[in-house]
Amino acid sequence: MKKVAVVILNWNGKKYLHKFLPSVLENNSSIAEIILADNASTDDSVSFVKKNYPTVTVIVNNKNGGFSQGYNDALKKVSAEYYVLLNSDVEVTANWINPIIDLMEKDKSIAACQPKILDYNNKSNFEYAGAAGGFIDSLGYPYCRGRIFNNIEQDTQQYNDVIDIFWATGACMFVRSDIYHQLGGLDEDFFAHMEEIDLCWRMQNVGYRIIACPSSIVYHVGGGTLSKLNPQKTFLNFRNNLLLLSKNLPSNKLLPVLFYRMIMDGVAAFKFLFTEGIGHFMAVIKAHFSFYTLLSSSLKKRKQFHFSERNNVYAKIKVNNLVWEYFAKKKKGFSEL
Repeated sequence: MKKVAVVILNWNGKKYLHKFLPSVLENNSSIAEIILADNASTDDSVSFVKKNYPTVTVIVNNKNGGFSQGYNDALKKVSAEYYVLLNSDVEVTANWINPIIDLMEKDKSIAACQPKILDYNNKSNFEYAGAAGGFIDSLGYPYCRGRIFNNIEQDTQQYNDVIDIFWATGACMFVRSDIYHQLGGLDEDFFAHMEEIDLCWRMQNVGYRIIACPSSIVYHVGGGTLSKLNPQKTFLNFRNNLLLLSKNLPSNKLLPVLFYRMIMDGVAAFKFLFTEGIGHFMAVIKAHFSFYTLLSSSLKKRKQFHFSERNNVYAKIKVNNLVWEYFAKKKKGFSEL
């Protein structure tokens, strides 16, 4: 058994496998096994990998269950001490695995870790999905060292320190396998988007740490499976953000924060109507109705491990209202917050 399993989740992504799988194999560590987890692709991704990369282990899921179920189903069949959840549209670099594994080996309190994520198409800039480590504000809005909303910073080595973060990106996430399974893996109600934030929050609620390790660097294309122009992405982001909050907020914050978010989401919906069109407006409305149907099961999950009351993770959140800081105070960079 290898110590590390690099698991690439794929759905009809042959073009990305053709482009980026060679970099994963070329820069592989001797401690790692490379695995393709295919979400019932209808292209010839699986046959392409089997024919051209016979050293890659292939797991075929029986349906496209999204990011969450796709990984949960595949990882039940993977034996390793560490999992690396790696998007198919990521180019890795030399020695990207060992610095993170060395860090996690030295400190057993670290449950998950991410490298520095740069933009494949503009390699001097951070990439939206993770940058140099993820955070959230007190209302649940996610942001990163190197990215606030759609404002992307240039990488000038300003975030090269190893620090505790709130969430590690699912684009390239190192996680201890025993903790992943102990916490039930990714929440399959999310399907895709923000499920890694939920998992990281749950990890912290039971006492573990999430770390960014910028000495490991990868380049991410982003939007490979679902473009930001697609209303389905808007739907998932809004619905899943509400699920995230309903599962993990402390009891005394649950109703006030959700009430405020309902107002903010309404404002966002009408902004979409005038800037992005009816499709994104309706996506926000549908997201709320979908959230209401899942609310009962989401609240039950809160009680499963008595998460939110144990370590008071919410008290560690440093930014109160990211929307106000960004739009009213014009703070565009992470270091300004």
